[in-house]
Amino acid sequence: MADSGDQIIDDRRTTLPEGGEALARPKGRSLKPLALLWPYVRRHWITVSVAGVFLLAAAAVSLAIPMLLGQAADAGRNAGPDPQALVALIDQAFLWVFAAAVGAGVLGAFRFYFVSRFGERIAADLRRDLYAHLLRLSPAYHAKMRSGEAVSRLTADVTLIENFLGSSASLAARTLITTIGALGLMIAVNWQLGLTLLAMLPVAILPVMGIGRIIRNMSNRAQSRLADAGAEAAETLDAIELVQAYGREDRQLSVFSASIEATFAAAMKRTGARALMIVLVSVLLFGGFTGVLWLGARAVANGEMSFGDLATMVMYAAYAGSGLGMLAEVYGEVMRAAGAADRAAEVLRETPEIAAPAHPKPMADMGKGSLSFDHVTFQYGEHDASALKDFSLDVKPGEFVALVGPSGAGKTTVFRLALRLFDPQTGSIKLDGIASVDADPRDWRRRFAYAPQESALFTGTAADNIRFGRDDADNAVLEQAARMAEAMGFLDEKEGLATPLGQKGRSLSGGQRQRIALARALVRDAPVLLLDEATSALDSESEAAVRRAIENAATGRTTLVIAHRLSTVRRADRILVMEHGRIVEEGNHDTLVAKGGLYARLAELQFTER
Repeated sequence: MADSGDQIIDDRRTTLPEGGEALARPKGRSLKPLALLWPYVRRHWITVSVAGVFLLAAAAVSLAIPMLLGQAADAGRNAGPDPQALVALIDQAFLWVFAAAVGAGVLGAFRFYFVSRFGERIAADLRRDLYAHLLRLSPAYHAKMRSGEAVSRLTADVTLIENFLGSSASLAARTLITTIGALGLMIAVNWQLGLTLLAMLPVAILPVMGIGRIIRNMSNRAQSRLADAGAEAAETLDAIELVQAYGREDRQLSVFSASIEATFAAAMKRTGARALMIVLVSVLLFGGFTGVLWLGARAVANGEMSFGDLATMVMYAAYAGSGLGMLAEVYGEVMRAAGAADRAAEVLRETPEIAAPAHPKPMADMGKGSLSFDHVTFQYGEHDASALKDFSLDVKPGEFVALVGPSGAGKTTVFRLALRLFDPQTGSIKLDGIASVDADPRDWRRRFAYAPQESALFTGTAADNIRFGRDDADNAVLEQAARMAEAMGFLDEKEGLATPLGQKGRSLSGGQRQRIALARALVRDAPVLLLDEATSALDSESEAAVRRAIENAATGRTTLVIAHRLSTVRRADRILVMEHGRIVEEGNHDTLVAKGGLYARLAELQFTER
């Protein structure tokens, strides 16, 4: 499934329209961002075609109704003196009108169904592609984007696009067809009046289009303000315990209220522009139509046209007038959709920093677990200090290596580079002789099991969270991993592996969450095990139990452990002491204590305190 998802993204990216640079930086005054949707339209061309057929058929039948009514109005001229013949002609004429109205309704219903289906399908595909692409982007990208902002693009922005495709686009197409058809048929009925009306259109349309461009810019700003408000709310609710503990409810409400007021102000500016557009449409279009119809009424009075033709002209004028007014209204919706598409395209244009090479080298199903860093230098930002400086490390298969040192020494960065969440600026990282940049990132990461310092759990049961490390693990394997991580003790007091953990595992204590995360790493059964502060949130009794679990898990596999609690790593084969991105000491516990260096000072502080 993952591979097919990647293919979907790749297909979409290769079918983006030409002129990528123009699309990458839209001017904010065009419909160009909507070109993002073209590959999706082509993917569902059958649904689009069926909807288009019903759209054209419904418009054609609707345009026939004024003509049929005009013929009904003029029926008396062809009936002669016989009253029964007149009634028969009127009945026949209105029967055709009724049939046309029924046909227009039925065809319109089919049009609505297929157009709505199309809009829903495109929205679902776009959301999936956006989410899949967000999952592929590196942590560096996500560090720059607030979580609420990403969710806003998945939900609110795609909803605008969905409304455009499933409603506004169809309404615009139908209105455009009926408006053009009405103007053409007006010319056919009375070419002088029809051409007079047609000559008035540029005077009315050009100002409307100018305001429509302004509306799009305002829509962009309104959507951005709404995303900011959503991000603010998401961050606050995610840390609700901290907010309440510090009594910051009023302050956070004030910040959120400011965001909401900014959203409201931006929305009202957009609404004001749309109201001005409606005024222009009313004054310019309907005022002009009134003048044309006044001329038509004078023509009937002078015997230059029939009453039926005038009735037909009135209805076509109403079609054209309401149609142009509707187009002006829809244009604002189109501008909003263009703004939303621009924001979605902004995500899809991002190129993952960590990507598979054109021809990745295959990796053994179960490698030995030989991991090496060769003169690696890495910094997170251009202006940041290097997290690792000329860092070299060789870890033998099955070796148990501990990384210790003060905060900011670069220990967690070693793990991030090993997992290829980032790539170093210089140097290379190899696993079983294969460089990280030569392998597919997903294939590379399957060789690692990882328990981070901050235990990220998901809504669901304990089994769901442990199985996250290995999809095919049965309950027996899950239970074995949970027992190794000393998690079954507290789970058995509840519902065992079926225990619901609540949102983000909030029903558990910090130590319990960490043991679930450790079980998730153990169930993966990967050749390299990475444990970042696996015992930092445990009490002394639990720490001792988990320490035994780590020693058992380390048997037969390469294990790297980051620990501030040195008791966790006393039995490590090697202890690497890091400071300022370098290895400053190396050896086992006894050797390092005897040296009297940084490790000895850390050990003295910890063991003396105990």
